[in-house]
Amino acid sequence: MAAPDSLTRVTAEIVNCCRCPRLVAWREQVGRERRAAFCDEDYWARPVPGLGDPQATLMVVGLAPAAHGGNRTGRVFTGDRSGDWLFGALWRAGYANQPRSVHRDDGLELSGCYVTAAVRCAPPANRPTPDERDACSPFLGREMRLLDRLKVVIVLGQFAYDAACRLVGAPRPRPRFGHLVEVPARLDSRALTIICSYHPSQQNTFTGKLTEAMFDAAFARAKALGG
Repeated sequence: MAAPDSLTRVTAEIVNCCRCPRLVAWREQVGRERRAAFCDEDYWARPVPGLGDPQATLMVVGLAPAAHGGNRTGRVFTGDRSGDWLFGALWRAGYANQPRSVHRDDGLELSGCYVTAAVRCAPPANRPTPDERDACSPFLGREMRLLDRLKVVIVLGQFAYDAACRLVGAPRPRPRFGHLVEVPARLDSRALTIICSYHPSQQNTFTGKLTEAMFDAAFARAKALGG
């Protein structure tokens, strides 16, 4: 009989994945060339697995690792400004033990929350293709099912929203993406709520499209729903 699935098994398969030639080439190129600020660091330059509590009631789904963030540190949302926003919000909401994450061994712990991404390799121009999303989709689906206490999924941006909705039973026509839009969904026999949030990218945070109060509201709502 096949061994039962587990988050440990999913993580191992993600880290060793080479399904998408364009992403493999880009993540490794970035790891070789490096950014001047990190020229003395060894880049991870591999797919980046999810992170968090196996008993999580909340999942956060981002777009993909940043070239000089997760692709450098080997941990999702770690070592870049989007991650500073995310982990700050998780800390304020009580899901994280510290407000920042700068490297894999900095002591960060998540409680009741699991953070992952629609695509696991850093994409050129931060734009994965639909085929690359679909290649990663089984990993996200397995993580959702293995988190058997999951109640709420916060999706960061349209791309993550599309990726999550493809894996669950959601209303049709699908509600239009917008900050704090809620979508009732089902994963097999379980009821879930998807909460939409603008992605904490610099494009959104520097322009004021996403403020700290707006971001905190998404996590407050997740808490209220039992996530």
